[in-house]
Amino acid sequence: MADHKGRVLIVAGSDSGGGAGIQADIKTVTALGGYATTAITAITVQNTLGVSGVHSVPVGVVEAQARAVLDDIGADVIKTGMLGTAELVEKLADLLSDYPDIPLVLDPVMIATSGDVLIDEAAIDGIRDRLLPRAALITPNAPEAATLTGRPVMTTQEQADAGQKLVEMGAVAALVKGGHLSGKVITDVLVTASSTIVFESERQDTRNTHGTGCTLASAIATGLAGGAPLATAIETAGQYLSEAIRRAPGLGSGHGPVNHGWTVNR
Repeated sequence: MADHKGRVLIVAGSDSGGGAGIQADIKTVTALGGYATTAITAITVQNTLGVSGVHSVPVGVVEAQARAVLDDIGADVIKTGMLGTAELVEKLADLLSDYPDIPLVLDPVMIATSGDVLIDEAAIDGIRDRLLPRAALITPNAPEAATLTGRPVMTTQEQADAGQKLVEMGAVAALVKGGHLSGKVITDVLVTASSTIVFESERQDTRNTHGTGCTLASAIATGLAGGAPLATAIETAGQYLSEAIRRAPGLGSGHGPVNHGWTVNR
């Protein structure tokens, strides 16, 4: 992967409200100078107030989208979001085995910002057993990390402990995010086999946080696809997301989207 081209293949669901999912991913990758391609896993019916419907794309079609991209355009990083079903997780794991040299950024999307559950229990097991061991980086929030590891994640130390457990379970690196925890400072903890790094950012008093997990993971993937070291990609992604939240357009009556395009419109 010496010749980085900034190509990110995103395997995730569509958000009709435009704040999360494929829409947030494409906007983020583009705003940061990468090239986004997609394999859409589901069509969701949602806005800033919540998810009112989820319609899965046939697993064979998801696979066909990914292979069409990988066999022609290629990818420097594959980033996953909403997967939904165990069948899809298994199919994706099989597909990834055919492209072993492409790093995977695994965002284990389980629950929307609104609280709506987006994935079933069997799919969670599949992510833990099949995709986690393939991940160059997994980016769970505190509740997702707790679900995957079976241990509480309520403090910075518990974030580090969960990250260590995720690495022991097979991930090359784990970024356990602290946005769901309390405090004026948001702490994200990166754990690898050889180091633990803490990233801190100011918590902003805002309702406009829809899609922040998707956005951060895609921003990190873009940095990696451009050849940045992991810690640098995470730090740059965090700065981008903080500013996107700060410049949020204030749309909708619920959890509004961030301003993904601030790098273009400034």
